[in-house]
Amino acid sequence: MSFWNSLKISASGLSAQRLRLDVISNNIANSETTRTDDGTAYKRQDVVFASNKNQSPIPSLILSNQKTTNANHISDHENGVRVAAIVEDDSPGTKVYEPTHPDADEDGYVIYPNVNLVVEMTNMLSATRSYEANLSAIEASKSMALRALDIGS
Repeated sequence: MSFWNSLKISASGLSAQRLRLDVISNNIANSETTRTDDGTAYKRQDVVFASNKNQSPIPSLILSNQKTTNANHISDHENGVRVAAIVEDDSPGTKVYEPTHPDADEDGYVIYPNVNLVVEMTNMLSATRSYEANLSAIEASKSMALRALDIGS
């Protein structure tokens, strides 16, 4: 694996975790939103990750000049992660009796979003730690490249 591949993999992780943090922040910000544009309570969102498999970091022009077996081996490297989708959580929201609330139904119940702040904070910690781990990997790659340059000179 080359220096650039390691940076690309870590950078994809940084980008994916940043988007995950954005989605988590959106969930927390909407944890009390009882009416969206479609008239229902906000639905919690979650990020689905997928591998960037079979997306070669080497331009196809270079690959076309190599042996097929070598080109296939190179293109099979996994090049990090990508966000495959942002999905809504279809679990039901909390039903609370508040007959004076403007969004109360005919029985006086309001359906609040299915956002659990404890879950969101746990996910936020996980995303933050993953982001930090990718930063550490970038720093390690940079340090190794600098040491290799020192050895070569």
